[in-house]
Amino acid sequence: MPLETPSWWYSKRGRLAKIMPALLSPIAALYGRTAASRLARDPEYRSRLPVICIGNFTSGGSGKTPTAIAVAGLIKAMGKTPAFLTRGYGGSATDVVEVAGHDAAEVGDEPLVLAETAPTFVSADRAAGAKTIEQTNADVIVMDDGFQNPGLAKDLALLVADGVSGLGNGRVIPAGPLRAPLEVQLPRADALLVIGEGKKGDALIKRFDATGKPALRATIEPDCDPRWLTVLPTIGFAGIARPSKFFATLKSNGARLVSSHGFGDHHRFTEKEAKRLLDEAEAKNAMLVTTEKDWARLTDEDDDEEDSAVAELKKRSRPFPIVLTFEDEDAVKALLKYALGGACPDDAG
Repeated sequence: MPLETPSWWYSKRGRLAKIMPALLSPIAALYGRTAASRLARDPEYRSRLPVICIGNFTSGGSGKTPTAIAVAGLIKAMGKTPAFLTRGYGGSATDVVEVAGHDAAEVGDEPLVLAETAPTFVSADRAAGAKTIEQTNADVIVMDDGFQNPGLAKDLALLVADGVSGLGNGRVIPAGPLRAPLEVQLPRADALLVIGEGKKGDALIKRFDATGKPALRATIEPDCDPRWLTVLPTIGFAGIARPSKFFATLKSNGARLVSSHGFGDHHRFTEKEAKRLLDEAEAKNAMLVTTEKDWARLTDEDDDEEDSAVAELKKRSRPFPIVLTFEDEDAVKALLKYALGGACPDDAG
């Protein structure tokens, strides 16, 4: 069962933030060596199609999915036909699956969101997924995650980081959020995208600038008129890596947040949890608001029964849609053109 991201990964204060990293450092060292060895392997397969990888240095919560969607939009504007390739975390699919009429129990939540923008293929075996996409009319593969996976060669690895949280405490899992030691990941990253403002993001940009690699910025904005958030008191709920980030977004867009409920990443809501949220909303005369990924995931299991609490929660809750906007869109386009074989890398800054 998915667990919530430890808050002490992103804090220097408190007893746990001081004790846990030290306590878990031996396991982190072993994990780091294994991850570094995996990253050092030569790619198992190189697709005949350009592969754009949207990854991150850390575990979850950096903004990969909205970045992948924004990148796919730019690729379309360039006259190309992208297809998404993703693992489909939390889904039961074992073979390569093109997302069409599936639910989150089968393919995971992120693919359902991606599929609204472009054809989306779920495959834990990235090479097998790429080979399947090669048989379609797509001419560019956009990977949502998979930077640390050696199964498929990447023509562009764009690493995403949150401006506020950055790399957290800078430690490797489980002592911190890093998926592998930073000194191993940096040489394999082609460009950095920092989402939002923050000192930790600024520090990471300086580090990239020192290597001569492009360091870009973006913001997450509402993909709607947010004034509807002010109509009634709001109960927020989210099963993502860092629910507090979503709740802060609701507040910054005018929501009167009377209650907030965070769950583990990719959480699958139970009947009991759904009923509790519905009862609270009725008692407080509040509206229920969640993320697009959580709302998509509410199509699971019990939803085939019309009177289920999970089905009712989907009907009575509303997703808060977001969109990623690049600060320097031309620089991103230059990176993409170079990856697609049509520009000089200097064009990207």
